[in-house]
Amino acid sequence: MTLVRATGDLLAQTRSWTSLHDEELKRRAVLAARDADAEALGDLTSAYLGHLGSSGVLTSPKTLTAYRLGVRQYTEYARANAVGILRPGRHDAQGYVGSMLAAGRAPEGVQLKVAAARCLYRALRWAGATEADPFRDVRIPKDHTTGLEKRPPYTDLEIEQVLAGATPHDRFLLLLTAHAGLRVSEALGLHWNDLDLVGGRVRVTGKGRKTRTVPMSGRLVAAAEAYRALYAPGGEAHDRDDHGPSRRTTPRLRTFRYATVQNATRAMKATFTQAGVPWRGFHAARKYAGTRLLGQTGDLATVAAFLGHASVDTTRDSYAAVASDAAAPQLRGW
Repeated sequence: MTLVRATGDLLAQTRSWTSLHDEELKRRAVLAARDADAEALGDLTSAYLGHLGSSGVLTSPKTLTAYRLGVRQYTEYARANAVGILRPGRHDAQGYVGSMLAAGRAPEGVQLKVAAARCLYRALRWAGATEADPFRDVRIPKDHTTGLEKRPPYTDLEIEQVLAGATPHDRFLLLLTAHAGLRVSEALGLHWNDLDLVGGRVRVTGKGRKTRTVPMSGRLVAAAEAYRALYAPGGEAHDRDDHGPSRRTTPRLRTFRYATVQNATRAMKATFTQAGVPWRGFHAARKYAGTRLLGQTGDLATVAAFLGHASVDTTRDSYAAVASDAAAPQLRGW
């Protein structure tokens, strides 16, 4: 019997491996590792995440894609450097880290690639293919440059320049990130009944499927109303969108027409280019919301709740530079 790569949902992908007898599961995992078969090893890692990962079959597509890319990169490194995936040498994992750093990859990017490789080895141990755990003790240097320094938020002027020429669709999406502080995945995941325009609030499902309610600025409410007039069920432009024909009777119909983050990025990047503003990604708009709110309130806990951070420490690490900026006016007279 030949294993066919699952192309359906994560549960189907997982069952294509868990339905195997233990010896067959081991045999196929060993074969994939021996041949440095990145596709098969990616499938195995996805199956492991769906079966025993912290989120199980609810693991996000974004996470699955990132881990598959990480597994592919490690597999290519192993093939190019004669690393035995099932029996790596004791210096091979740290050598992989060193090669990425030497190639100019930032420490945080290396962390993500190592996380994928660690997950691959958890999957191989789960399948009984190896006992190796080569990434257990690897060391990755810390990057002490703050996120605000590396990827600064948009300025007030930049946001206003883009909003001035944005379509109702892109205006609404930009303000959801720049005024409500939503991650782009959270914004694209909104449904019409998540919006309470009378109360000026939006219900958001974020990382880990945690739900929070975020207040909307007056400009965001106005942008949402203009967008709803065009694209809500019954709106004049609702019949054709990126999801195909509308289903007017579906109460949980998605708000945005973009089917993927990539589509939204492509369109918004064009809007920024037209406005003459360098595109730094949706996260720079979310950072704009966080830094602006922190500057006004000075309260990390408020900002953490607003942004949906699991810990105030995350907010402190990401937005600590705001405190030093706030001190600047006081120091000018010294």
